[in-house]
Amino acid sequence: MPDAADRKIIHVDMDAFFASVEQRDDPALRGKPVAVGHAAARGVVAAASYEARKFGVRSALPSVTALRRCPGLLFVPPRFDVYKAVSRQIHAIFSDYTDLVQPLSLDEAYLDVTANRRGLPTAWKTAKEIRARILEETGLTASAGISYNKFLAKLASDQRKPNGQFAVTPDMGADWVETLPVKRFHGVGPVTAAKMERLGIETGADLRGKSLEFLQRHFGSSAEWYFRIARGIDERPVNPDRERKSSGSETTFDRDLTLDAEIEAGVLGQADDVWAWCERAQAFGRTVTVKVKYGDFQLITRSRTQPGVVRRHEDLREASLALIRSVLPTDKGIRLVGVTVSNFDKPEEEEAALPLFGAR
Repeated sequence: MPDAADRKIIHVDMDAFFASVEQRDDPALRGKPVAVGHAAARGVVAAASYEARKFGVRSALPSVTALRRCPGLLFVPPRFDVYKAVSRQIHAIFSDYTDLVQPLSLDEAYLDVTANRRGLPTAWKTAKEIRARILEETGLTASAGISYNKFLAKLASDQRKPNGQFAVTPDMGADWVETLPVKRFHGVGPVTAAKMERLGIETGADLRGKSLEFLQRHFGSSAEWYFRIARGIDERPVNPDRERKSSGSETTFDRDLTLDAEIEAGVLGQADDVWAWCERAQAFGRTVTVKVKYGDFQLITRSRTQPGVVRRHEDLREASLALIRSVLPTDKGIRLVGVTVSNFDKPEEEEAALPLFGAR
């Protein structure tokens, strides 16, 4: 493995991926504010075009709020099978340049191009060629960040969005980090950013000025990570074999539900979605979890783990029903349910599947 400072890492991030696919496939949507999702009262924006983002429409925003901010917003239902197919095209392009590809989602990935399989003179030219091929083969634009580590490459990919790229070289990394607001840092969420601000930490320079002891006192086990990234240090390798830990699906109902049959039907629908992924990925887990959010936003989960994996569709449905029935009946309206399978077995360790809830 090359020295960390000698690595050439590219972070590729598709531009407004879901919304861009919809605009590509429907010319009537081009140049207009588009949200992928449903306009129902309980709907949530899954993705927004750049035209919609100008109005403050973002993913995870309630649909009613999005329409209030942008009355001309056009909602289109998600087509995840299409997005997955396009993602496979993009990853096939990546594989022409390196075997070291670490997907983060359908629309972004890290690539370690240190080995320079294509013989291109620089990582900058490699990123430029990859982006050109994505545009040619899919009709979509991508942005890229190029640096000597993953943390900086991910930050850099946001710097020239959309349809651009930016490089952070070893001689500029630490100084560049000092100029950025900490709320942009990967691993610093809104809650942590607010806590840092209360402690007088708003920029990378502020963070770098704090001792490791200070950070440990206030941030515990995350302190060393913050201490290192403030200096542009990240020695994590691009890991193409990173295992997926779980697969889940959830839905928000149009109204709060109290009838057992309606709630159970919602859970079974999510179990069916999860099973479709398990079959495609040939990944089967031992733990089934059902998530419930009530109308007052109280959140609970119920889980069950067995020695054997859940390898049959009907077993996952039975497990999900048993878990949701443990909180039924209810007088308290339920607004959201979800199902997750986790604790995957590696193929060589798999045992014969066992019924999740005893003999059938």
